[in-house]
Amino acid sequence: MHVFECPGLPVAWVNAWLAGIGATVLDRRIRLHWRMEDAPVAVLSAGTLDPVEALAESWPDAEFLHKLPLTTDWNAAGEVKRNVPVEQFILRSRAARGHPHAWTLSSTLTDLSIDANGEVSHAPLDPPVPKGLTLHDRLLAVHREVVPASEGRLRDSLMGRADRVKGNGLGFDITRVGSLADKSGKQIEPVVEVLAFFGLCLFPVRGPGVERRSSRSNRQDARQRAWRRVPGTGDRRRFVWPAWRQPLDAAGVDALLDVWDPWRRHTWAPLDIHAGWRSVRYLPKGDERTSAIGSEPL
Repeated sequence: MHVFECPGLPVAWVNAWLAGIGATVLDRRIRLHWRMEDAPVAVLSAGTLDPVEALAESWPDAEFLHKLPLTTDWNAAGEVKRNVPVEQFILRSRAARGHPHAWTLSSTLTDLSIDANGEVSHAPLDPPVPKGLTLHDRLLAVHREVVPASEGRLRDSLMGRADRVKGNGLGFDITRVGSLADKSGKQIEPVVEVLAFFGLCLFPVRGPGVERRSSRSNRQDARQRAWRRVPGTGDRRRFVWPAWRQPLDAAGVDALLDVWDPWRRHTWAPLDIHAGWRSVRYLPKGDERTSAIGSEPL
């Protein structure tokens, strides 16, 4: 077994946790677990070759990304911009049914929750950003920063020694936010952002399936996997995620997330889970409109 430890992917950083999963989605030969000692970080492994070599082989090119079902104008099947009418979403979802990357729709949008304008809801991990950019627009922007995606470039990012670049990324990374006195703007790690996008594969979004045409509330009913109610806080939900010891492929991670209960500690040991975290929402300052997700240990 070839093993590569990734200090650039600490588990307490939600984007890094999603990125670790994204590596197993991009290349099904790769398995993921988390180092127990000190601050847990991702450990990638593969049976026949260096996992970083495998990841470089499987890294998507621009043509591949432009063919994803989430693309704004895809196969003349409706138009998916930031605001998506139900009718357009129906056209797109029907055309994408059976496509190997149909998850790019089901992990970001749902018509089981619609707003007063008859538009579908977005997943919590698909937050609004300036200029109405879609999640696919953001993916293309970060992908352009990793050209060419050489093995050395990917290795530097996974080691945590690659330079950051200006950008907003997918829109929920708290480490991109500097202080109010910082004039350099937001800084992202583009390799982590691309991998985090593919990590969304395991996090579909749903809703109650009840049409709500009232404009009295801006509350969304969209529910995404791993966003769980915190006991004692009513309907408040936080994103929760675990660290596990056993190397798992994407299907294994999928199964683990099905049975892990973050609020019942007796479910942790049988699943080889040694730590867990929950999200903390970034509080914007003044008229700032930044979305970001921090973390705290369970």
